Amino acid sequence: MSASYFKDFETVQFEGRDSTNPFAYRYYDKDRVVLGKRMEDHLRMAVCVWHTFCWPGSDVFGAGTFDRPWHRGANDADAARSKREAALAFVEKLDLPFYCFHDVDVMADADGIGSFRKSFAEAVDHLEELQAKHGRKLLWGTANLFSNPRYMAGGATNPDPEVYAWAASQVRDCLEATHRLGGANYVLWGGREGYETILNTEIGIELDNFGRFLNLVVDHKHRIGFEGTILIEPKPHEPTKHQYDFDTQSVFAFLQRYGLENEVKVNIEANHATLGGHSFEHELAMARTFGILGSVDANRGDYQNGWDTDQFPNSVEEWTLAMLEVLRAGGFTDGGFNFDAKIRRQSIDAEDLFHGHIGGVDTIARGLLRAAELIEDGTLEDFRRDRYGDWSGRLGTMIHGTGTSLADIADYAVEHDLDPQRRSGRQEWCENIVARTRS
Repeated sequence: MSASYFKDFETVQFEGRDSTNPFAYRYYDKDRVVLGKRMEDHLRMAVCVWHTFCWPGSDVFGAGTFDRPWHRGANDADAARSKREAALAFVEKLDLPFYCFHDVDVMADADGIGSFRKSFAEAVDHLEELQAKHGRKLLWGTANLFSNPRYMAGGATNPDPEVYAWAASQVRDCLEATHRLGGANYVLWGGREGYETILNTEIGIELDNFGRFLNLVVDHKHRIGFEGTILIEPKPHEPTKHQYDFDTQSVFAFLQRYGLENEVKVNIEANHATLGGHSFEHELAMARTFGILGSVDANRGDYQNGWDTDQFPNSVEEWTLAMLEVLRAGGFTDGGFNFDAKIRRQSIDAEDLFHGHIGGVDTIARGLLRAAELIEDGTLEDFRRDRYGDWSGRLGTMIHGTGTSLADIADYAVEHDLDPQRRSGRQEWCENIVARTRS
């Protein structure tokens, strides 16, 4: 079934901005060197299995609209195998290097813990074969601790320790599978690690259990020799009303409290940032500042909707600002850009899967080129640096000096009769510099 699903499509190639071919990249030239690094190595793009191959096109008001051959039997091992084959073949057709999955995305459904583990193990065996066949790699794996009804009150924060233990089994197996498959990272998304009402919730117990769980994951990573990065993916709400991993700042505070700030980084999602009342570039800048930028889910939300719509990125302006922060952070090591995005439920054809990904790839590639142009020009970076230049002077150095007290700083202001003069932040000028980039 899957072998023939994409048979009419050629491998997507770079043809330049003047191309009229809708199945070609206009900006993503994987071998182009940008700031000393190949574009493919800068971006490390990945296709997600869940939205691209598992989602049937349903919403809360209606059944699925997609007719993919692998959707015809959730409990069927043959359908699961077909889905895996289609996924890796599609990634190769896009000529992207990576893919990502949840454990349940790639396996046939199973109820008991023994049959669940067996089904997942069979899927991992097959994925190992497919990676070699198609020449693709795993950016990260993750265990789904939110879809099954057992996780209605969370996984690591569940009031029932038996559910906690079930979650531990899934994460143990998925982390080991990620290691075996050469995955670069392992992600924990706490979609139900939070609560609906304070009336039946003891936050302290849940946070301590969550911190214990993550410490155990990190310990197991080292026990098995996995050298990739453990990532937490922040999200403020939906499906849980109050989630403990609200944004990058709250995640960093959590990591510090449980002694994990040097072990765990963040996987930031654009749509989650805006749901939290932030901009995408704000979350990236926070992660850069704290030194915990790990990887990124590439998508966008809908400003007229208050939920996670997971649309493909299409704003070059937004991605220019995002890529500035990634470049300022030194770029990725283990991480990359995963298309945690889904085509709309009216986009029912196989070619729509290509259009969504091609557009997203080119948007991010163009954002990279524009950000690189801004950095090479230096005007914006010089202004930012000069704006804070006095912190390297006498007063700035004294403020941060060992032994300096609040009274010392206050006395300096009085003794020197300070009369600070206002200086323009030149916001509009900065915005114009970004808007006028040529790439």
